[in-house]
Amino acid sequence: MKISIGKYGAVSLFALMAANTQVILAQAEDGDAVSVLEEIIVTARMRSESLQDVPLSETAFSAQAIEDSRIDTVDDFLQLTPNVTLANSQSSGTSFMTIRGISQVRNGEAPVAVVVDGVLQINSRQITQAMFDLQTIEVLRGPQGAIYGRNAAGGAILITSNQPSDELEGYVRGTIGTGNEYSIQAAVGGPLVEDKVNFRIAAKYQDIGGYLDNKQLGVKADSVEDLTIRAIVEAKLSEKLTTTLRGSMVRTDGSALNFQFQSVDFDGDSCNTFNPFGGPAPDADSVVRVFCANNLGENERDIDDLSLKMVYDGNGVTFTNIFAYNRVTEYAAGDQFPYTNEVDIFGIFDGTQTQFVDIDAWSEEIRIASNDESSLQWMVGAYYLETNRFISTTTGDDNRQGIERIERDPKFASTVNPTLSFIADDNDNRAWALFGNASYNISDDLEVAVAIRYDEDKRVQNISPLNTVAIPEGCTANTLDNCQQERTYSRLQPKVSAKYSVNDSANLYASYGEGFRSGQFNQFGVGTAAAGAGVPGVADVVDAEIAKTFEIGFKSDLADDRLRLNASLFHTKTNPLYFVFIGAVGAQALVNIDDVRLMGGEIEAVAKIADGFDVYASFGYTDSEVLADSLNPANIGNEVPYVAKSTFNLGAQYRTEITNDIGLVARVDYEARGAQFWDPENSTVRSALSLVNARIGIEDTDGEWSVTGSVRNLTDEVYNSEWVLGGFAHPGQPRTWHLDVKMNF
Repeated sequence: MKISIGKYGAVSLFALMAANTQVILAQAEDGDAVSVLEEIIVTARMRSESLQDVPLSETAFSAQAIEDSRIDTVDDFLQLTPNVTLANSQSSGTSFMTIRGISQVRNGEAPVAVVVDGVLQINSRQITQAMFDLQTIEVLRGPQGAIYGRNAAGGAILITSNQPSDELEGYVRGTIGTGNEYSIQAAVGGPLVEDKVNFRIAAKYQDIGGYLDNKQLGVKADSVEDLTIRAIVEAKLSEKLTTTLRGSMVRTDGSALNFQFQSVDFDGDSCNTFNPFGGPAPDADSVVRVFCANNLGENERDIDDLSLKMVYDGNGVTFTNIFAYNRVTEYAAGDQFPYTNEVDIFGIFDGTQTQFVDIDAWSEEIRIASNDESSLQWMVGAYYLETNRFISTTTGDDNRQGIERIERDPKFASTVNPTLSFIADDNDNRAWALFGNASYNISDDLEVAVAIRYDEDKRVQNISPLNTVAIPEGCTANTLDNCQQERTYSRLQPKVSAKYSVNDSANLYASYGEGFRSGQFNQFGVGTAAAGAGVPGVADVVDAEIAKTFEIGFKSDLADDRLRLNASLFHTKTNPLYFVFIGAVGAQALVNIDDVRLMGGEIEAVAKIADGFDVYASFGYTDSEVLADSLNPANIGNEVPYVAKSTFNLGAQYRTEITNDIGLVARVDYEARGAQFWDPENSTVRSALSLVNARIGIEDTDGEWSVTGSVRNLTDEVYNSEWVLGGFAHPGQPRTWHLDVKMNF
């Protein structure tokens, strides 16, 4: 089932929904009283305030909404957020978020700042962790760097776990589901030292056998096993000083590189390759859910996080210091282009490929902020980050004896799986920033705010002399100084905003802000490799991305706080990065599109129709256009890759009592995602798609237990989650179901 909703149709639907809701609510006034919508408290400006008072476009999820929506992954809450999409592909740590047309690309920085429990995540490979035991999630759209740090050109995502409490409490939840899935998660927290030290420990283990078949090997192609453990200890050292120690670990083991090369011509229904290039033309709408690779993909990801947060509440001022350490290692291996069961087609194709990434980083952030109720609110701070990233990418000769694991040293002489190409480098990066913001209430109705951030990012790349594609002149194992290159990127990022309270129920706001994502190095030699593969214009260095955004909007609570209606419009100019894959050597490269224009907006509505009966709808629209592209001027006028033209969400939830002790809860969520291109040439489009999720369950009215069944992708929509120029397709997940049993204590 597909439903296409144009931008004017969506606006009309919102108007009809609002009108019908007003009639229903008016009718309710003559009968039983209807409760009002819950006020949502957010921390978008690093202080607690109502969602409706924050002068920016934001979608927020409370703990109850997270539970009711069954948010278990980052995909789950982004699917409910207008103008935000996520494409999962390649490996557990690889995903591509797009927010208001600003996208993430392979080996690049995220388009948003992701802050978990007040600590900025350092690596984009962290975001696809399991989501559980959460208190709130906030998705902020538009530049947020002055408050939330690096890479906030498109916005910020704020995730808050359930925090330690002074009472013993916890829960356990077991799950079974499609694909031989079973999982268990649990959390417990309480006091260690009464009135002084509290703790909370949460863990989740998940094992999924897989949904998609590799018919060449007779096994599932997409299995995954994941263990996540998180611990938080909060100590009140004095009436004014609080410290929070947080640690977490993630261990993921599963499949990877489940791509289809669409131009392969297979011999009938078998996996035998009749011609590796004689098949159909690449098409983003062409989906195949079975695989013929003779090597089963392998993926290992380890994430370790440790942070110490210290907060001192002085007289009118709060001092905050955050130290954080993070390490991510990820290894992926699998069949190589064109991903068939053949070995050495024509002696050069269909071998193996691997990628190993080892990233460790530490950061220090200091903030000083006002904490009184005066008309002037302010915050200043400083941030320092050191990052070391090693990455190696290889191709190998497939002798049907498996894939040699390669991290830092190639295995050219292997008799099992000799290395054919090896590209590797170490990147030592140092970044620092100064930032501050202030807001002032000129009157009871008018607030103005100013924010500014300065970032400087120094990047040093140490190129492995073992590279087979290219090395700098004079680069050898004995002269490593010639194997190094440096580049520094910096930017001042201002933001100004104003908010006007029309009345107690409605606010208007406007803002202008600039965002910054540092430039970086491609792996040395990919430019040469790309030119050799017929892809000119790829360089070993890419420029920083600058986003300049204007935004206006309004927020309103109507019908005696039973209807919430928010809307915003934005206009952005930027120079985004785009990903290029050179299949012959497995090389991954980034290039800039010189100038892009993005404009659109969001509308969000939530209504309480009756006690226990809530409906919501949201619509996001992004019109994108390439204004300049020196790599390929023919792309001017085309749409920007990875940007869905529109997103539309419609849902309803009903909760009621069956008996005095047992309640019923039912929910349905519908998402329509507009058509999108995957390359600036607009060579092929993925058509609009529709996804439906549904849940129904029974629960104890005192909240002690629940049993819930759910279905994702109810209509079994067939689509590609990602498509890469050249015809490399990654299929999306089919219909799945789950049964959850939860006990609270």
